[in-house]
Amino acid sequence: MKKIIIIFSLLAAINLSLASPVLADATAGCPTGSTNCLSNPLGNINSPQALIGKIINSILGVVGSLALLIFVYGGLIWMTSSGSPEKVKQGRDTLLWAAIGLVVIFSAYGLTRVVLSSVTQ
Repeated sequence: MKKIIIIFSLLAAINLSLASPVLADATAGCPTGSTNCLSNPLGNINSPQALIGKIINSILGVVGSLALLIFVYGGLIWMTSSGSPEKVKQGRDTLLWAAIGLVVIFSAYGLTRVVLSSVTQ
């Protein structure tokens, strides 16, 4: 059951992070008098580097959210341990690894921001 909830949450987070708004007026960016016009579905992304950067930032956002959920899960295990030493250890270990994961994720985010900003300019 836990795996199903985790998979469902991951898919929902990915779906929400990659969703793009629907434009009501499709002819808004068209030249005057033209009714057949296609706009860029990626918005203002004009280079492969910018697209890769947007994908990486979206993935890091989802992974960071998952690490935060694991952090909350570890705290919940610890708080509901009822003094059981193995449950306390499990909750503490979960919190420790979630914190290490958040540090790694934030470091990766910062590194990719620096690298991608230097590549795109």
